[in-house]
Amino acid sequence: MAAWGPVAAAPLLRGSRGLPLLHCVHRMFASQTEGELNITHVLKEKFPRATAIKVTDISGGCGAMYEITIESEEFKEKRTVQQHQMVNQALKEEIKGMHGLRIFTSVPKCL
Repeated sequence: MAAWGPVAAAPLLRGSRGLPLLHCVHRMFASQTEGELNITHVLKEKFPRATAIKVTDISGGCGAMYEITIESEEFKEKRTVQQHQMVNQALKEEIKGMHGLRIFTSVPKCL
């Protein structure tokens, strides 16, 4: 039987995204990163009628990849691809320094 050690434990110490669990716990309780705050600020300026904006650094905090969820009336009567193009255009400068971007857009439900 193999000895129990860091190599044997490594697969058990990984979260759902393959990140070390301690890292996941740290990010869960940490405030937004500088990149998340910057992107949120830009989106709030470009989509002033947005009812929800959520920006998450999914690269482990290094700013290489983000997940963006935005709900705005400005997306009404636009196809999903057009909505995503609007977000890409709003973040044109920020995207230059990114490796990837996940975008989720929606229109607010009627009140």
